[in-house]
Amino acid sequence: MKYLLSALLVFTLFTSCVSNEKEEEQPVEVDYTAQNEKEITDYIAKNNLTAQKTNSGLYYVINEPGSGAQPTAASNVTVAYKGYFTSGKVFDQSSAQGIAFGLNQVIKGWTEGIPYFKTGGSGILLIPAHLGYGSYTYSSIPAGSVLIFDVKLISVNK
Repeated sequence: MKYLLSALLVFTLFTSCVSNEKEEEQPVEVDYTAQNEKEITDYIAKNNLTAQKTNSGLYYVINEPGSGAQPTAASNVTVAYKGYFTSGKVFDQSSAQGIAFGLNQVIKGWTEGIPYFKTGGSGILLIPAHLGYGSYTYSSIPAGSVLIFDVKLISVNK
């Protein structure tokens, strides 16, 4: 009887440690930094842009600085935009009236980049993958993508 109980206990412990469920696969984190840097600098050269680079790797071009309020990373703003890849293929855009959102609710490239503009300002954000969607595919945006946005800051609603 002791032998039977011991065998049953060992069997129970063994089967409880084995899982039949497949673990959900997480995307492998890939470092796209060098690839994105080359893609961005090639795009800047090809389009004859004068861009500034931040310490994080974000590039931005100010076409019109604006003259109104300047947002912070925590501001609520209204922005008109067009998002596209370096190939020129558009993946998203707003109406001319723009959309309102909190800068703490968007990709890091927007949280960092929009505060370079004042109300009425416009320009371009060139966002490497680590400030966008990284190693994740999002809707029609493939993992590792450089994102380019033409932006116009319509208002700041702190």
